[in-house]
Amino acid sequence: MAPNSNNASVFDAHHPPSNEIIEKCVHCGFCLPVCPTYVLWGQEMDSPRGRIYLMKMASEGAAEMNSTWVSHFDSCLGCMACMTACPSGVDYGKLIEATRAQIERKTERSPGEKLHRRFMFETFTRPDRLQRMRLPLLVYQKSGLQAVVRGLRLLKLLPKKVQAMEALLPKLGLRETVAEVTPAAGTKRRRVGLLLGCVQREFLPQVNAATARVLAAEGCEVVAPQAQPCCGALLVHAGEEAGAVGLAKRMIDMFEGADVETVVTNAAGCGSNMKEYGHLLRDDPNYADRAKVFAAKCKDVSELLAELELRATRHQLKLRVAFHDSCHLQHAQGVRSQPRTLLSGIPGLELVEIPEAAICCGSAGIFNLVQPDAANALGDRKAQLIEPIKADVVATGNPGCILQMQSALARHGQKIPVVHTIQLVDASVRGESMESPWS
Repeated sequence: MAPNSNNASVFDAHHPPSNEIIEKCVHCGFCLPVCPTYVLWGQEMDSPRGRIYLMKMASEGAAEMNSTWVSHFDSCLGCMACMTACPSGVDYGKLIEATRAQIERKTERSPGEKLHRRFMFETFTRPDRLQRMRLPLLVYQKSGLQAVVRGLRLLKLLPKKVQAMEALLPKLGLRETVAEVTPAAGTKRRRVGLLLGCVQREFLPQVNAATARVLAAEGCEVVAPQAQPCCGALLVHAGEEAGAVGLAKRMIDMFEGADVETVVTNAAGCGSNMKEYGHLLRDDPNYADRAKVFAAKCKDVSELLAELELRATRHQLKLRVAFHDSCHLQHAQGVRSQPRTLLSGIPGLELVEIPEAAICCGSAGIFNLVQPDAANALGDRKAQLIEPIKADVVATGNPGCILQMQSALARHGQKIPVVHTIQLVDASVRGESMESPWS
């Protein structure tokens, strides 16, 4: 890649990728076997160490921020598997987010790409807009139109990115809601806030409802402010820093007013983002310290339940469950044992592991909407690994993974339901049979 004319850094002065972090990479290659794009393509510049090298070149003025350079960062899923594998402790997450923010400020995307990204960022971060989409999408499914469109393969006439969105659409039903305050069952042990999310709140509301029920059954008073905004995860991971900062401030204000001890998340990408609010708001004198306090309160639901001495009775669920680690849960948050412990505590449940657990399913925030070919290849790879397991159910801890794997399994003719871990815990606590909402 050609150097720029004056050999100056191509990055601007606002939080460029940290040279200190870049220099920690010793190019050992431990990240290569777990990097999804390197596994798919075997190209050095589409691996973590290759991308770090590109950052270093740009920082030293040895590369231009041209379309080829940008493409290697657009193809990164941001799954953070490299961070788990890295023996040198390179914080790749901070590098990729800083680089993407630079790209969005300093490069011009095509009109079509700008329109597509604007639609996603102005829709998927707005629960009110998603709620208005529910009725037409429900009619599309319930009227049989979706079956006709898919049966006649009419979607092939549409752009791939539109096809990707339609393929990820979950089966819509009744919209379960979570009360502003759900009282604890028995003696109250903790007052917790619940993040409702955006896509999950409207398209997978059963996950939030199950989360609130389980927490209440375990003695938690659950506060779920209905006016809470998007957490900003999609924006942060895509380089839209300014919008993410504004949402983070609103989220902190909202839960400070709720006076909760813990803020519970059940969407791995959202949870990992909220735990980094201290870094995101580090320059703001009015929020920097508050953001650190807030971030320290954030816990995935499996983390919180692992801390409590569980008191709600678990009833038998005779299921063979394949567990899929969400990348932002296992790699970004370091939460691996807790969901397995929760599932293993359900009588009759047989927990089985999916090979290549460290490798992403292809969801990765908006990745499956902006890079549908690569996302489908990764989803197909995961579906092929699940098939021989002969599982009754696949469980995971992130709404994006649920939608991605449902779509991939359907492409392979596998009618295996994909649910959130907490839904299985909820079914066990309530004494439900397999005749459940996910069947």
